[in-house]
Amino acid sequence: MAAGRPEAQDHPPENGFTPLEHPAPRLLPHIDGSVLPSLGGFGKHQKQLVVLTWIPALFIGFSQFSDYFLLAQPNGTCVQPLTNGSNWTVASPPVTVTGGSPALQLKGNGTGEGYGDGSGVLLCACKEWRLELQTGLSQNVVTKWNLVCDSAWKVHIAKFSLLVGSIFGYLVMGVMADWFGRHPVLILSVLFMLVFGLSVAFSVNVTMFSTLRFFEGFCLAGLALSLYVLRIELCLPGWRFSMTMVASFLMVGGQLLMPGVAALCRNWPDRDDWQVLQIVIISPFVLMLPYVWIFPESLRWLLATQHYRRSKAMMLHIARKNQVDMTTEPSGVLTELEQELHKKPQRTCIVKMMSTRNLWKNIVVLCVNSLTGYGIHHCFARSMMDPEAQPTALCHADYYTMAGIAVATCLALCPAVGLMGRRGGLLTFMIITALASLLQLGLLNLIGKYSLRHDTVLRDTLNRKFSVAFSIIGMFSSHAVSILSIFFCAEITPTVIRGGGLGLVLASAGFGMLTAPIMELHNQKGYFLHHVIFACCTLLCIICLLLLPEPRGQPLPESLADGETFTRQTLLHPGEQHLLLAKSDRDYSRVHDTPLHLSATGGATVAVATALAAVPATYALATGGEVIGNRAIANGV
Repeated sequence: MAAGRPEAQDHPPENGFTPLEHPAPRLLPHIDGSVLPSLGGFGKHQKQLVVLTWIPALFIGFSQFSDYFLLAQPNGTCVQPLTNGSNWTVASPPVTVTGGSPALQLKGNGTGEGYGDGSGVLLCACKEWRLELQTGLSQNVVTKWNLVCDSAWKVHIAKFSLLVGSIFGYLVMGVMADWFGRHPVLILSVLFMLVFGLSVAFSVNVTMFSTLRFFEGFCLAGLALSLYVLRIELCLPGWRFSMTMVASFLMVGGQLLMPGVAALCRNWPDRDDWQVLQIVIISPFVLMLPYVWIFPESLRWLLATQHYRRSKAMMLHIARKNQVDMTTEPSGVLTELEQELHKKPQRTCIVKMMSTRNLWKNIVVLCVNSLTGYGIHHCFARSMMDPEAQPTALCHADYYTMAGIAVATCLALCPAVGLMGRRGGLLTFMIITALASLLQLGLLNLIGKYSLRHDTVLRDTLNRKFSVAFSIIGMFSSHAVSILSIFFCAEITPTVIRGGGLGLVLASAGFGMLTAPIMELHNQKGYFLHHVIFACCTLLCIICLLLLPEPRGQPLPESLADGETFTRQTLLHPGEQHLLLAKSDRDYSRVHDTPLHLSATGGATVAVATALAAVPATYALATGGEVIGNRAIANGV
């Protein structure tokens, strides 16, 4: 070993040890810096695969926003009220109520027995209803099985089922994507999505509908997660965010197109409208069946998990598609890969994240951000909608408003992230969300209490306008927080556990979205406290965001050790943060290889060194104590 480094003879060895030769740096772990550039970078083949991940994003948008049409509350007209045992007077014409509330209500002009709230309002005191939808369909699940009044809670269970299925899907499919690969999870999700999604259209009761929707949400989560991870892992650092935002635009496009798709499914012969709509939004996933052959496994995942034999074949395939000659490439990636073919694959579970110091902290912070962003988004959406508004020709006004806000968010994210980075953009939008929430909760009460205490009409008008304005701003910023939190997690989580880490953040987002049907199930009771809790969470998130690193322009981490290297950087001056202690010029990187370290067991070395230090220098020289001490250390005493 000393012959390999002649310069080592010029320096006396320390502790009887001659420094070892430093091995040449490996190329395979540096996929963004070495492997992909040797294969043509972000070449034609990678771009084609990214386009294939965009196409299903439109179909995923259809499925995620189908609840608005399949489970929409109808307007009800009481054709035959209940008259037995009550003083109910039949209205002429029949009383009509809107479907803004989960339980349809009728106002009678007398008192009666049965369902009541003690204020002259009779709930569901009707024997026969005529229900009408204002959402593009003439019949949906609610009107099919009369899920109003006493059965209204079943509508919320049906909404729960898709979200709860998605939460479990993100958690389970994320771990499977790390263990078995991205491609198997993608194909299995597509196959079972077709099976369960089409089965939903043939449900015979609401119980069957809710159960099948749970499995549909499970498969939809696996499909969305695997496509997101594959898209990220195909791109070089400069392309990751732009390619992800294109997919986000397509998902919003699916949201915008859903009312038109629902209108095309109206009054279909021999089938209920909602059945036709369900078949229409699921059938396009058939186009993904050829992905079994045309979409490969993630090369980044294969290299990170040491599937080197499969990696070699894929690298040659990519080089051929990008018209790169691997036989003459100077980097030596293929040569190094040949030397590693004997190694066995190694897989990592997301549970090992708990043994890290920084990685688990980053993922937890992003989970809280995602939960807060999606949870408070519902609070702003409810404040924006007028519960007393009457149905008009613009029956999708609220729906298109939320879709328009989503489009504006995606448009604003591109320049904001390009200017401020991931952490700066996330922090900015979280601050805006917190301000909008706090102003909406506090400023409106102050306006009415001190400024306009006598003019109640003007006070209510200003309160409504301010509430709508702050709600739009809050929906805009909270949606940006949600998108950035998910993308942030995909960039800082190592490849070996990226599926599990992203699944945790997406599942947290699902819990945030789950608060909406929970509030509706309780008829919006405790809504103010619900909003206050999420407003407090935004303040907590602002503090925690300062602990996150800035991954812009950085290569994706491949191993847990790479994930630990992401350290917090200064916000105003990008770059590595200075250490608290000055860095010494002396190299201690291989101190653990010295005989001194190898022989030190049970503190024996420390004891010997201490004993020798206590002996006067003259006595040590006279008795040969220095020689004895060195021999004792060498023999492991």
